[in-house]
Amino acid sequence: MSDSNVIRNLTLDSRDEAVILFGPRDAYLRTVRDALGVKVVARGDLLQIEGPPAAVDQAERAFQQLRQMLRRKGKLVAEDVRSVTDVVRGGAEKGDSVTTMESGRNLRARTDGQGRYVQALKSHDVVICVGPAGSGKTYLAVGWAVGLLRAGTVKKIVLVRPAVEAGERLGFLPGDLVAKISPYLRPLFDALAEIMDAETVTKYMENDIIEILPLAYMRGRTLNGSVIILDEGQNATPAQMKMFLTRMGLNSKIVVTGDPTQTDLPKTVKSGLTDALQRLKDVDGLAIVHLDQADIVRNPLVTRIVKAYEEEGRGKRPTA
Repeated sequence: MSDSNVIRNLTLDSRDEAVILFGPRDAYLRTVRDALGVKVVARGDLLQIEGPPAAVDQAERAFQQLRQMLRRKGKLVAEDVRSVTDVVRGGAEKGDSVTTMESGRNLRARTDGQGRYVQALKSHDVVICVGPAGSGKTYLAVGWAVGLLRAGTVKKIVLVRPAVEAGERLGFLPGDLVAKISPYLRPLFDALAEIMDAETVTKYMENDIIEILPLAYMRGRTLNGSVIILDEGQNATPAQMKMFLTRMGLNSKIVVTGDPTQTDLPKTVKSGLTDALQRLKDVDGLAIVHLDQADIVRNPLVTRIVKAYEEEGRGKRPTA
């Protein structure tokens, strides 16, 4: 071992996990090894990583992300391994800019999970992103859409959100359609306000370049040359989710964001997001990205709050 190299051991949960993580004939191990410049030795359920400290850190992050993906999906494919190694090798802070904010700073992925999310947005026509509050799933989607609009890649942004609390019966609320749905789309407006100046947002909305709609109003439409974002997708029913996903026309992109643990639907109604995650997991051209506590970029207290609720949901007592 070189004086400048370090060795780190990673113990896996089981031999079965190791077999899938290592890939057919250890192909996934070789991908990580070659991409990150480390030596990887597998012995049963023990993984030994050797190399320069920074490269070993990257490799460990890559394997941990792949283990998380394996737990969620039950399998791995070569594209998963390439995506993860690309992200950790580039570094979240050094990743490509999503767009330029109104403040002049660049909007970038700030975690490895967000890096995988941005990669998926750039390489797939349909992306479903699930994760806890504060993980950037909506913010990055809106920023990416604005970047495409500015580049002339698309001609329209459509922001959609279920109005569950109003039962989609928006006619009883005062004002025009924008006024009726505004309370439910406030997080999308907040994201737009940070990325674009208020005057531009107003002008684009007046000219239908940026359009806001309750989910119920999407029925019967086909949108070409657009980025269509459904926020709070866990509050759509399976029928509504199918309706939304089939609105995509030529040269369009669709993004669905949500948190399956935060549905406001009646207990007897299945979440369309949960249904889509299961039903569409093997559809070519569609990416599903999972973010977690490590991707929360709000006040650090948010991470602890999310963790406490998740532990309670698993029957554990939150620790102080």
